[in-house]
Amino acid sequence: MQDSLKRQFWRFLVPTVAAMMVSGLYQFVDGLFVGQQIGAVGLAAINIAWPVIGLVYGVALMVGIGAGALSSMARGDGDGARVARWLGSGITLLLLMAVGCGVLLQVLGEWLLTLQQARGEVLAMARTYLQVLAWGCPLALGGIAIPFLVRNDNAPNLSTLLIGGGALANIALDYLFIVQLDWQLQGAALATVLSQALVLLLGLGYFRSSLCRTRLALADMGLTLADARAILALGMASWLMYLYYSFITAVHNAMLLEYGDAIQVGAFSIVGYLCVVYYLFAEGVAGGAQPLLSYLFGAREYPSLQRVMGWALGLVLISGLLTVLLFFGVPTPLIHAFNSDDTALFEATRQGLAWHTWALYFDGIIFVIAAYFQSVGDGRRAGLITLANLALQLPFLLLLPIWLGVQGVWISVPLSNTLLVIWVLRLLWQDWQRRGLPLRFWR
Repeated sequence: MQDSLKRQFWRFLVPTVAAMMVSGLYQFVDGLFVGQQIGAVGLAAINIAWPVIGLVYGVALMVGIGAGALSSMARGDGDGARVARWLGSGITLLLLMAVGCGVLLQVLGEWLLTLQQARGEVLAMARTYLQVLAWGCPLALGGIAIPFLVRNDNAPNLSTLLIGGGALANIALDYLFIVQLDWQLQGAALATVLSQALVLLLGLGYFRSSLCRTRLALADMGLTLADARAILALGMASWLMYLYYSFITAVHNAMLLEYGDAIQVGAFSIVGYLCVVYYLFAEGVAGGAQPLLSYLFGAREYPSLQRVMGWALGLVLISGLLTVLLFFGVPTPLIHAFNSDDTALFEATRQGLAWHTWALYFDGIIFVIAAYFQSVGDGRRAGLITLANLALQLPFLLLLPIWLGVQGVWISVPLSNTLLVIWVLRLLWQDWQRRGLPLRFWR
């Protein structure tokens, strides 16, 4: 039984991790091209724009993960009609919300940029990046969410291929628009929208093809208020996670500009691009475990569910420790990949990397436990984890710089995460006690 469970675990995990890592190329490659072609100001501008875009991208994950988890639980119960209903409702809800998000970006986008103390050239570049993504919002959000629905249709390998194809298209378009045509951040945004549009079209085509396990008909695309509430409630933790990242990144940007300058924001951007590799791996582990955890919970196979949690937590902890060792051991080639000419930017990034990442592995543990609560239908606790992260981190961000200056901005995340991970582990123990499960990962 355990060998079969391990095969199922890796069957979902490997393609999902690969999909998340490949999807990270959208951000990573943008950073490489912007850093080398535009420099610190371009990196600062894209980092100022990201918190605004992140709020919208979180909507795509909220709908995709919420609808996907509900469809997996229905599949575990053996109810094929409900599987189709959840998938179809998720697609409809996503498209409606994407249109609304595009309108909000047009209306509130520049105001959100100026809240981060953006001025001059940095503000102009960030505004240009945001405007393109606002017009392409339905395409971009659809391209982010549709692979989650494909994955939960028991096609994790195809989901990975969809994301991989979009990432390759993004690289090619980045080169064309940024390097060849010199469209700068406008080109980076346009490359993202067009590549995500490709993923969306292919994903929708899959659900009308003979390849899918749950072929969707027009009747499945209906949406009731109750279905929308269920999808949003279960997926809310994913949006709250993006809200957390967006808000915290925005506060970092504002504080770095207050206590430093655009060079510090550019350095924070590079550190973020480097950290996102681990974040995406950890999110891939959490996301890959989610369909299996949901199925095991629906089938009431609780000992197997605990074993899967143990494997997932072990993976994110070990990989996080190795990532930190890499950052501390060989920072120079990692930083030079983004910019090799600006010595001030290099030094700020090297110091920031050391201050900011020493507790990186705690993020992975938090991701997995939040995904567990989503998998068992406890969206409230999953969302509470993200809100607690925000509540803990904000005081550190606002108070430490008063005494430590720029260093206080950089070290706020690892210090707050050290406290948060203790509380999150306690939540997991309490949940297992409530279900009458032993407080261990294997039995």
